[in-house]
Amino acid sequence: MFSNSFSFARAMGCFGCFGFSTKPKQTTRPNCRSNFPLSQEFLLDEEIEEDDDDCSYNGEVTRTAHGDEVDSLGRGKRSEDILRFKLNNGLVCRQVPVKETNMIVRTEDENGNKMINEYVREYKIGSGSYGKVVLFRNSVDGKHYAIKAFHKSHLLKLRVAPSETAMTDVLREVLIMKILEHPNIVNLIEVIDDPTMDQFYMVLEYVEGKWVCEDSGPPRVLGEDTARKYVRDIVSGLMYLHAHNIVHGDIKPDNLLITSMGTVKIGDFSVSQVFEDDNDELRRSPGTPVFTAPECCVGLTYQGKAADTWALGVTLYCMILGRYPFLGETLQDTYDKIVNNPLILPSDMNPELRNLLEGLLCKDPKQRMTLNALAEHSWVIGEDGPIPQYLCWCTRNSYSREESNRRTGTQLTETD
Repeated sequence: MFSNSFSFARAMGCFGCFGFSTKPKQTTRPNCRSNFPLSQEFLLDEEIEEDDDDCSYNGEVTRTAHGDEVDSLGRGKRSEDILRFKLNNGLVCRQVPVKETNMIVRTEDENGNKMINEYVREYKIGSGSYGKVVLFRNSVDGKHYAIKAFHKSHLLKLRVAPSETAMTDVLREVLIMKILEHPNIVNLIEVIDDPTMDQFYMVLEYVEGKWVCEDSGPPRVLGEDTARKYVRDIVSGLMYLHAHNIVHGDIKPDNLLITSMGTVKIGDFSVSQVFEDDNDELRRSPGTPVFTAPECCVGLTYQGKAADTWALGVTLYCMILGRYPFLGETLQDTYDKIVNNPLILPSDMNPELRNLLEGLLCKDPKQRMTLNALAEHSWVIGEDGPIPQYLCWCTRNSYSREESNRRTGTQLTETD
């Protein structure tokens, strides 16, 4: 039995808009037109571990830099405030809530396969810094699910910031995913958390594949048509996240899963952040080094949405050219190249695609192409037309309430 029991269910409460909001003090941002002429000593605030990423299903990675301790302490309080507000106002963007299970029953099926509750274990499909991902089959509905398995004792010992453990990241990922429902985002089905046991499970929809290669190298080259289709899906998912005040923080090929129908779904929300209003200013540098925006490399505050857009630009670059735009021999050298080196594109590249990549990979976040501009770009539109607007659950509810109020007002006017 897990003696110092920690219950995710108690910590998470009910459903709402979960995560962390940061409001650090404003810092003057350098202009990319000066090519960020900074020496290497300013690239890193502290020693950073190399990413130990494998091609795991939705796997976690060791994160880069962290904010200071004061910022970390304040982040949780603001998260609670956002949570209460969302709970009190019913602002949940899911038609069907995530199932909560507070008991773990371990058995075996008739073939000797291990079972967790109604889920039959098949095989491990990935692993990361925090836990592993295993393919299970539900014995009730017969469907396959990807289950993330964690040990709470391990998460509590693994420190990711001065005042945060890995438990913070995993808990935030669960809480954020509990409010999301979009065709281009991996769906969280169930959370299994027995407060008397050390194990904790996230039951996710199973997405069959990735376009990233099966080794540790860069992804393989895609044709423009396939890349365009994938980018349209990613943009749709990201626009949904940003509209709900969520910054993903780690957009990269390894976190983009492909269904058997060729639909891209965004996964891994372990470094995602929730912010209030339009203030997406953050301090904790997220994600994977080669996909990190220049402004995140110099120890300054940065805008989360613009950093997501940069990472999407790097991802598109990888899709088209099969290599990273800025990669050094060491982590610090990589950051130096991201900050200082010009973007190099083939001379024979499609002019529309060139224009798009130059806009996404502009080093100045204020001049960088926005997601809205990206969605309207001629290369993205192609022959398919504009990206369809997704009418999410909370927006539909809002429209319904407005229509109901309008009808009520009309009826009151008529009775007067």
